[in-house]
Amino acid sequence: MQDFTNAPSDLPVPHDDGGADHLLSMRLPALGLVSTQGGVVDVSALSGYVVIYCYPMTGVPGVALPPGWDQIPGARGCTPQNLAYRDHHTDLTELGATVFGLSTQSTAYQQEMAERLHLPFAVLSDADMAFAKAMNLPTFHTSGMHLLKRLTLICKDQHVVAVKYPVFPSNSDAAWAVNCLRAMAQSQLD
Repeated sequence: MQDFTNAPSDLPVPHDDGGADHLLSMRLPALGLVSTQGGVVDVSALSGYVVIYCYPMTGVPGVALPPGWDQIPGARGCTPQNLAYRDHHTDLTELGATVFGLSTQSTAYQQEMAERLHLPFAVLSDADMAFAKAMNLPTFHTSGMHLLKRLTLICKDQHVVAVKYPVFPSNSDAAWAVNCLRAMAQSQLD
């Protein structure tokens, strides 16, 4: 059985293609995204800090990854990224942030992963790419799927205030988000 909790050490490194350069200061779009915790979430309606980490696609135990998945820079590592956010969730919430994962998989697909990994936060489905299109997020195509490239947005009061792109290794951005939020909190004290 394939181990999705650890990414191979020889993965190709994604390079910054400029696909996220426009995101800083953007306003979040007003639209509903179905949540793994039930209901619909409009992230633009939330106040305070919101961390949205985007990932291509988690694997499912017993199901093969798409052909060539490990050769696509930045594709592999979605489970380690989700686990890193799970493990840093307390730090992020203590810093006042609400955390969401976001991918283009269906909510049912995401729920299997969220339950298996015991995620304490919601994962949002952008299956129709409405959020991705509204924000002009970087994407890629493989095996007939249109997927998000891995990136993280830190938002405050509906606006993007920090962007991590590309994210590599995949489990590094949760700690980055914690450090960003700490720096923002410190700057408010200075």
